[in-house]
Amino acid sequence: MRAFVAVVEEGGLSAAARRLHVSQPALSQTMVTLERQFGVQLLVRSSTGVQATDAGLTLLAEARAVLARHDQALAAMAAHTAAGHSVLRIGIPLELPSDLLSRALVDLADAYPVTRVQARHMSTSAQLAALRSGDLDLGLLREHPSGQDLDAMLVVEEHLGVLLATDLAVKLAGPDGIRLDALAGLDWVGFPRSGSPAWYDALTAILRSHGIDLGPEPPEGQSLIAEVKLAAVGAGRAFTLAPPDWSQPLPESVTWSPLVGHPLVRRTWAVWPASSHRRDLGHLIAALDQPPSA
Repeated sequence: MRAFVAVVEEGGLSAAARRLHVSQPALSQTMVTLERQFGVQLLVRSSTGVQATDAGLTLLAEARAVLARHDQALAAMAAHTAAGHSVLRIGIPLELPSDLLSRALVDLADAYPVTRVQARHMSTSAQLAALRSGDLDLGLLREHPSGQDLDAMLVVEEHLGVLLATDLAVKLAGPDGIRLDALAGLDWVGFPRSGSPAWYDALTAILRSHGIDLGPEPPEGQSLIAEVKLAAVGAGRAFTLAPPDWSQPLPESVTWSPLVGHPLVRRTWAVWPASSHRRDLGHLIAALDQPPSA
């Protein structure tokens, strides 16, 4: 049902597959199976996408009602199941401060020892989709969500610095760090906009205002893992951004430096369904709201 609704709302299998985080062939097969199950054509496929038939529109209305009732039932039962064996599904972005979640999880384990935590590395866009589809209980996002279906709380702000080849960093660094406009002429090792559109737009606007040519956007789906950053920066004609407490060890050929004036601030929000009544989730959120010394 969720897959069918996604296909109709997105108007195509490719977009729906990205939203659901499944392969397009698998989603196409699901639609074929659904049509066989009902014995009627639900979708009209063309080179420009898909469109629901009259029967498909009928199923769309019924599917939305079924899913809404299903989600309502889960929310109603959450208050009863939270005290028993349960799983908290958490989405985590790359480069999350190492102590942010660990402190909160230790607190959660003490208060709710039977709750198990499943954590997955996911982009902000993927987490938003999973939160709204009911596949995630808590997300740690790099942008504030819109709409009233999700609640959010700012949990950390990081002043980003820059990773450069060591010999280049020595040439560019002043007493307070490196000026952002001094990076003009270097290639930015960035992330695809699809992963976090609002954060990407805010970040690139600041970079452009300091004369930095961003070049082509990174391919969709590319993960900006540490190995990718270090390999690109080590060549000497590129820079990338990283927080001061970056958890990965740096080779001698790469140096982290602060940016003068701290022009780039990366914010991370804890985000969860507004309808949730889970007590263990509420406890974890409260723990995330505490400063490290608390």
